Amino acid sequence: MEMINFKIKAIMKVHYINIFLESILLLATSSCAKMEFINPTATNSNITSLTAYFTSGTYSGKEVAKYAITDSNMTDYVIPIPWYYPEESDSTTTKYMNSMKIVAKIENNCKIDPPITVLNLTKKNKFTFTNPEGSQKDITISGKMTKSNKCAIKSFIASPGDLSGVIDENSKTISLVSVADLSEMTAEATLSPHATISPDPSKTHNFNSGFQFKVIADNGKDLAIYTVKKQIPNKLQNGYRNGSETKLFSNDMTTLGVTNPNNIHPTLASIENYVILNLGNGSSPQYFKIATGTKIGTINLGSANATGAITSDNSGNMLICNYAPNGSMLKIYKTSSVTETPTLFISYKNTLGVGLGSRLHIQGDLNKNAIIIATVDNSTNCIRWIISDGKIGNPENITFSGISAWGGQDNNAKVIACSSQLSDGCFFDYYQGGKCILYYSNNWNNATEQITGDSNDNGWGYNTAAIDSRDFNHKKYFSIFEMGYWPDWGLPGHLFLYDASSISSLTGAIDTSSALKYSFKVDDDYGTVGYASDGRFGDVLIKSSSDGYFMYIFYTSNTHLSFGGIQVDCIDK
Repeated sequence: MEMINFKIKAIMKVHYINIFLESILLLATSSCAKMEFINPTATNSNITSLTAYFTSGTYSGKEVAKYAITDSNMTDYVIPIPWYYPEESDSTTTKYMNSMKIVAKIENNCKIDPPITVLNLTKKNKFTFTNPEGSQKDITISGKMTKSNKCAIKSFIASPGDLSGVIDENSKTISLVSVADLSEMTAEATLSPHATISPDPSKTHNFNSGFQFKVIADNGKDLAIYTVKKQIPNKLQNGYRNGSETKLFSNDMTTLGVTNPNNIHPTLASIENYVILNLGNGSSPQYFKIATGTKIGTINLGSANATGAITSDNSGNMLICNYAPNGSMLKIYKTSSVTETPTLFISYKNTLGVGLGSRLHIQGDLNKNAIIIATVDNSTNCIRWIISDGKIGNPENITFSGISAWGGQDNNAKVIACSSQLSDGCFFDYYQGGKCILYYSNNWNNATEQITGDSNDNGWGYNTAAIDSRDFNHKKYFSIFEMGYWPDWGLPGHLFLYDASSISSLTGAIDTSSALKYSFKVDDDYGTVGYASDGRFGDVLIKSSSDGYFMYIFYTSNTHLSFGGIQVDCIDK
């Protein structure tokens, strides 16, 4: 009986299996039949963008224009090519127009015949476009040199007194914060590239009650009218205005003399109305207008050596140092002007057994109270100088416990004081096997983990050792520049800005922390010179304007070869 029951159960099991298999087969057959009639997934079967690249000259391989396309009925595609490249230069793109690489982004299952490669954009190049349903249309692709429509005043400085105007781009007003008589003033205005202004701001004008300037774009059509007047704009009670984040500039470092990225380790400083870039290869640091990134000149080094780092305090002073291998002298020079020769400020005999000078940082005012930090390579150490009432204290060798040693200029670290008060502690960040952890130490010894690497587990390909922290409008901010080691592997650089009012809030992943206020993807400009394969290095700097209305965040690296900046404001609108 038991055997019969077993056989019945076995037969029933086989029967159920057969039914199950037949059902799967039926479903599969049915599904296959239905798939033959599925409509194309593309709802707007079209070319969505055309991107043009240089194929020769200094900028070979660099993107010159990206043309976004929304009209699905378009058949004649004309790519607007900037008249000048770089935008702020006087070099036209005329000689490149007859040979540009064009890359088309199209919807799924669409096709262009023949394949697009290098085109002469001075003529209409003919192609056949086929959509997912097989319908075809004849299209043409060409280009047109196009003059800029930008017509903004980027900075405005009135004299005498060098009053920096507070520009409200939304209302097109420029406020001069002053109680003095401004009836006989001249001004220097920085405009969008190739724009013109009238009347001439260098002539004498009355700015007491409202004076208007007209700015006309290079295309001769677009214009903006700005009103300059003496007034004090309202500020937010604290912090910066959400939504005021503005990209100021992004400079291609290959246009700034970089031919071998492996030979540089760039650092940043800012004094007066300039941001300074030091390549760290012994060449003189270059200084640029904050508002536009326009290069103005180079620092007169005198006896100083710029093979190391530069940095700046909160009161218009800059330090320049050499890179000091073990057994040599670290010499740190000081200046408060881009034109005056720096003077020797600190000398330190390096007997640490490793290199020193690739990283410097100041918190406070060098003429009053400040903390200077030089991060030591290949160690868990930094050298600290405390300045009290303008007097420099003895150097202190600080060792952090409970962490592994960071590397040299490749897996580098950066230690910064949180403020000019020693009791506020310090931050440091370094690669640490791809963990990319930001540490905080309240006692300059033991440290706690704060922000960690990317939430997408890409920390292995990034270094987050470029950090800075400053106060702005009664609130503390913290910035990390995340440098990609291999940008052509899909590891772009990012700039992150955090609310650091509470150190306990600086937690979580670098890109998802609750303290994160703003993030920005930087340009990759390594082009034909390539990016650094060793000694990969980046820096970030936060700077407040002298009037307290603006905060700037600058960044640079030898992998992305991009040097740029963003701006935020605290204007209460």
